[in-house]
Amino acid sequence: MATAVKSETVLEIKNLCTYFYTQEGELKAVDGLSYNVNKGESVGLVGESACGKSVSALSIMRLIPYPPGIIVGGEIFFQGKDLMKATESEMRHIRGNRIAMVFQEPTTSLNPVLTVRRQISEALELHRGMDKNESLSETIRLLKLVGIPDSEKRANDYPFQFSGGMQQRIMIAMALSCNPALLICDEPTTSLDVTVQAQLLEIIDDLRARFGTSVITITHNLGIVARYVDRVNVMYAGKMVETAPTEDLYANPCHPYTIGLLSSVPRLDVSKKKSLRMIKGLPPNLAHLPGGCSFHPRCDYAMPKCKEEYPPLEKVGDNHYRACWAELSKLKRQ
Repeated sequence: MATAVKSETVLEIKNLCTYFYTQEGELKAVDGLSYNVNKGESVGLVGESACGKSVSALSIMRLIPYPPGIIVGGEIFFQGKDLMKATESEMRHIRGNRIAMVFQEPTTSLNPVLTVRRQISEALELHRGMDKNESLSETIRLLKLVGIPDSEKRANDYPFQFSGGMQQRIMIAMALSCNPALLICDEPTTSLDVTVQAQLLEIIDDLRARFGTSVITITHNLGIVARYVDRVNVMYAGKMVETAPTEDLYANPCHPYTIGLLSSVPRLDVSKKKSLRMIKGLPPNLAHLPGGCSFHPRCDYAMPKCKEEYPPLEKVGDNHYRACWAELSKLKRQ
């Protein structure tokens, strides 16, 4: 993994640790996470629910609720600046301006008592110094950009007057209003039908290509990853277990967990008579993680060493790393 910020690197996370302190104990939501995002690159964060994907994104934005959560260690470099050392005033300038985020549920992210026009124009006036007329024109342009029909009239509507898909388009327009260098999409197509999902993802990918925006896509949908992501980071129990360019990961997964995820996805080139593979067991309780590798209770290749020591990320190919003690030759994709 890279150890220094490079000129083309937009974001670099080093050994990020975000814990929650609850009645049950110390919950290690993100534990030693490290990865980079380059300019114009689309990076995917995948894994089961509660593996730390969303918490890592909120950590980048410095939006972890305290209490009970706190970033206990690590560094987050954005365009060369360590966000962990930034003041709250500096973070307010960065959020929504240089780093934008599209959250899972637009119905809970949009203010129900403010018009769409006001919610988008507020960021334009605050971060880009526009007056009311300029911000209105830019709001209409953004709504057209994300495919909102009759944008001039609909800008004055309230969020409840839009469908779920249209609300998510509005969220994307808000996120892109200040031309951010980094866009974080946290399950952007949750609860949307398949055709609307495809439309939204095409919009994000087109805007990335057009403006050179870097994108982090958080999802458990491996179909989205295959089509729209350049590089995949696989997380399990707060840690990175494998990272590789997308094509390489799909063609040559090198961690038992990644193999399990890919084997559980229906494929058109496989006989209908063949049952989908299932990862046995359940994700661990983050407050009571097993010793050694957290995946070993569910792993078909677990050895005594797996219960005693957590494996480091080791290179297994060109920009391909994994954290596993099992021999590559013994891993089999079903």
